[in-house]
Amino acid sequence: MSEQESQIALIFFGGAFLAILMSTFIVSMVVLHRQRQVQNRQKLDHLKTEYEKTILNIENEIQQETLTHIGRELHDNIGQLLSLAKLNLNSTKPEKQAEGKTYINQIIKEVRSLSKTLNLDWVESVTLEDFIQQQLDKIQGTGFCQTSLDSDFSFQELKKDQKLVLIRVIQECLNNAIKHAQPDHLTIQMAKNGAFREINIIDDGLGFDTNQKSEGSGMFNLTKRMETIGGTFKLTSTVGKGTRITLLLPL
Repeated sequence: MSEQESQIALIFFGGAFLAILMSTFIVSMVVLHRQRQVQNRQKLDHLKTEYEKTILNIENEIQQETLTHIGRELHDNIGQLLSLAKLNLNSTKPEKQAEGKTYINQIIKEVRSLSKTLNLDWVESVTLEDFIQQQLDKIQGTGFCQTSLDSDFSFQELKKDQKLVLIRVIQECLNNAIKHAQPDHLTIQMAKNGAFREINIIDDGLGFDTNQKSEGSGMFNLTKRMETIGGTFKLTSTVGKGTRITLLLPL
């Protein structure tokens, strides 16, 4: 074989080797891309499942609380009103019978009010600011501590699922403050902050060391719930100087 033929053969085999190498590389990239597509699809499916599970759990929790509230109202409030109405209506005195009818009208209003809470339609009918103000008023009404709400009303337009998650997370944060913080003042701030809507829940209570591991899973659950709606949960606290919780939700 001549030198020229050897060079041609070398070029031919070299080209063939490069072609095989390129083909192998391309095939590998295609396979890798498809694997990543499958993984991403599985990840999205998992996130969707977790999201739906979280929303369902929150709805169940709120419904259970609602039923507990209704049971308490039926026993403590409406039950007492019915007893008073019965006593007055059984009286022969016209003024007592009139008072009994007044009680009946009050009972009707109370029952109508309770019926509205049997489903979650109230979530759509109330703004997040109104809900928070109601919660803070209840806390202050017990004499537990002073409360305040400062809002720029940037949370007026929320999807029902977002509102459900925020309602539950805020409820849990307020419950934790009541159970553990012993504050003199509890403040909630709501405002737009750049590309986010931000809620700060601030108390001047006992505070705690965030470096110490908690035995419960409360903070982890709150973090995961915020993640299901694309938000974040952040907590900072100092012993003796209170606690600050920040909830961020992208606009």
